[in-house]
Amino acid sequence: MGRSNRLAAALGVSLALTLTFVPIVLAQDELPVPEGALTELGDGEGSVEIVAWAGYVEDGSNDPAVDWVSDFEAATGCEVNVTLGNTSDEMFTLMQTGNYDLVSASGDASNRLIASGTVQPINLNLIPNYADVFEGLKNQPHNTVDGVPYVVPHGRGANLLMYNTEQVDPAPDSWSIVWETDGPWAEQVKGKVTAYDSPIYIADAAVYLMATRPELGIQNPYALDEEQFAAAVDLAKQQRELIGRYWALYTDEIASFQSGDSTVGTTWQVIANVLQTSDPASPVDVVLPVEGSTGWSDTWMLATEAAHPNCAYMFMNHIISPEVNVVATEYFGEAPSNAKACDLNPEHCATYHATDEEYFSNVWYWSTPQAQCLDGRTDVVCMDYSEWTQAWTEIKG
Repeated sequence: MGRSNRLAAALGVSLALTLTFVPIVLAQDELPVPEGALTELGDGEGSVEIVAWAGYVEDGSNDPAVDWVSDFEAATGCEVNVTLGNTSDEMFTLMQTGNYDLVSASGDASNRLIASGTVQPINLNLIPNYADVFEGLKNQPHNTVDGVPYVVPHGRGANLLMYNTEQVDPAPDSWSIVWETDGPWAEQVKGKVTAYDSPIYIADAAVYLMATRPELGIQNPYALDEEQFAAAVDLAKQQRELIGRYWALYTDEIASFQSGDSTVGTTWQVIANVLQTSDPASPVDVVLPVEGSTGWSDTWMLATEAAHPNCAYMFMNHIISPEVNVVATEYFGEAPSNAKACDLNPEHCATYHATDEEYFSNVWYWSTPQAQCLDGRTDVVCMDYSEWTQAWTEIKG
């Protein structure tokens, strides 16, 4: 997944911050401590090395009004050093070097990081703000293995269907508009469909097949056996005649809709916000289609060989505190993970459906495809991420 900084000005969000670091106070109701996890918090080591999506670790250098790092550094003595990761694959590679303590991993990287032994279990007793994380983000397949937690949730969002309201008629409520080459919209949208440029996009095809070809028996879009995977790949290849552009940077899709080169495709809420509030505004709207969708749940993960674990724990607790979590997710464009963040900005939480678990029950968070099927089947082998990557090259041609 490749994502660039969400500009607060484009969203009309006021992010002048005066954030005070709140020291960690250990939770009263203790949770089991995973084997190998840090058992108590010590003094900070002086710094913390982080791999993160752009917009997740802001210290005022990009925008003086956007800073949730400086107070943390002053209060803890932990200097925050960040390296930007532009894709999940890049983040995975960077974490293999052993040079970093923390990573803001999405679900299409988190399982790989766990399976490779690159990250360690988290002692959630040392993250008091975890108690206020939405229950729907806890104990998920992309962040917990055999009941052992490996992450601290940061934020989440859905991959939505965006369309030009003046050029697409009638308004769509189904993904069929971007998949069916002989459907009612086909002539309207041919050559003007956008799709996300990543192997994980094959899961979007699988979500559509779950609804339209139940005989395939797909129960999880990231757990595809050979027959199911072939069907999803064939659908993505079929889609090629509708595609005008694949996008990885959100700015590319914005430009494509503004120019009129694209009229419909997969998007994020933040992209629609920018298009709707630009001058001139673009006539776009978004919908979570009837088939459901894929989406992301971004998380903080701690390196197995972290050189600065105490500073890392302090930062994880800081970044998901209500005061920081709300401004960080405003800036990035997603729903916060901390429920108390919504008391500070209800409008933001309404826009991103932060408190609506029914909404997110229709969202399949990105997960890393594995040979051991994520849907629990043991009588077949599922296609792992390497096979998804190879297939994506073939799909794009």
